[in-house]
Amino acid sequence: MDTGRYRVEPGATLDLTDHDPADRALFDGDKDAGRKETRDLNKRLEELQELLYAEAKHKILIVLQAMDAGGKDGTIRHVFDGTNPQGVKVTSFKRPTPRELAHDYLWRVHRHTPGAGQIAIFNRSHYEDVLVVRVHDYVPPERWQRRYRHIVEFERLLAEEGATIRKFFLNISKEEQKERFQSRLDEPHKRWKFAKGDLAERRHWDGYMRAFEAAISKTSTETAPWYVIPANRKWYRNLVISKILVETLEGLGMSYPDPEEELDGVVIA
Repeated sequence: MDTGRYRVEPGATLDLTDHDPADRALFDGDKDAGRKETRDLNKRLEELQELLYAEAKHKILIVLQAMDAGGKDGTIRHVFDGTNPQGVKVTSFKRPTPRELAHDYLWRVHRHTPGAGQIAIFNRSHYEDVLVVRVHDYVPPERWQRRYRHIVEFERLLAEEGATIRKFFLNISKEEQKERFQSRLDEPHKRWKFAKGDLAERRHWDGYMRAFEAAISKTSTETAPWYVIPANRKWYRNLVISKILVETLEGLGMSYPDPEEELDGVVIA
């Protein structure tokens, strides 16, 4: 499975119309087979996350961005099923508080980055400050435009201090979003997920696509690459992201710490 097909190379200009949200080119099987493959990857991810935690040398930052109903929560729930909560933390970035707005926009983000042995998952992220602020003109263009440079430098800092960064744009179609919104309205136990404001944001779809294209093009680097993940099929989304993360962790060359000496003869009374 060559997951590199979804990676945005540094310096490349992204055109999302070239990326099919329903693509499933890397897996020939059906949904059931894909789910089984993902379960196998989940088991491997559990093993690697335990190793990461035990070695306490590397740190992983995962950024998830998508349109509303794009599947960020579902990705976290399914891809990280079974991992140890002690070593995996999720931060969801909502509308900034007055205290957060009193600082620079990266202030609220930096303290949630991973420590040694940890996986940190950002459900939305610092990228909101070149997405929603651009679409809604919350700050002048010259202000959000310079944030691309800030973000690249911020992520370079994290990488040089030992973080491995993987960023995923969950690419759904506008029609798929419509179906997911309608499902939330039609099923009483899902209505809590729906807000009327989601429809107002949907009217800005084209603006968001342009904002995502620019942000991803300008900030996909060797040390902090973006992946555009086909996300119309939830099972395929989970499969591809699981595969990328397993490959990433296996590539770190991790090993368990050496045990204390002279443990072979120890018998627990």
